[in-house]
Amino acid sequence: MKICVFAASSDHLDGVYLEAAERVGRLLGQGGHTLIFGGGQTGLMGACARGATENGAEIIGIAPRFFDEPGVLYERCSRFVWTDSMAERKTAMEEEADGFLVLPGGIGTMEEYFEVLTLRQLGRHAKPIALLNTAGYFDSLAAFLRAMVDKGFAGHEVPALSPLCGSPEEALRALMDAPRCAPRGISKADYFR
Repeated sequence: MKICVFAASSDHLDGVYLEAAERVGRLLGQGGHTLIFGGGQTGLMGACARGATENGAEIIGIAPRFFDEPGVLYERCSRFVWTDSMAERKTAMEEEADGFLVLPGGIGTMEEYFEVLTLRQLGRHAKPIALLNTAGYFDSLAAFLRAMVDKGFAGHEVPALSPLCGSPEEALRALMDAPRCAPRGISKADYFR
């Protein structure tokens, strides 16, 4: 499976997050999966890529050319895809992936997550999504999504589209076990929510 990992690029993080990200990479390699990611060598992105490299995974980095600076990108990718913009990068990641694993991150990670979640909810893809809830990082996000549903701003199915997982193993299992279905067309009910 080609799994796109969205994750923080910051190096100023508690070790628990870095350890979980590296474990994700190791599991991807051990399972014969491909890692697709934003190409960064630092933070959770870099930790995941290092774990994947150490365990023989194919690694596809995708980044805009303006990130091609010393010390920014992971140099041991099997293949690198260059884009002209962040929007093109996101599209390329979405197209390459069979599923999405969201690790803790900042606004860039959240933007990537909400785009694939929105596209899934609108039936534009049927690829599984999972959130790795390391150290309870996504607890408040899960509460926010439930509040959206409770107040009528999102359909009841939305939180279930990206299950909250307590470990890397559980997150990968959620992606592997997700039912496979074809994308569907958008309905009026989906759009006017």
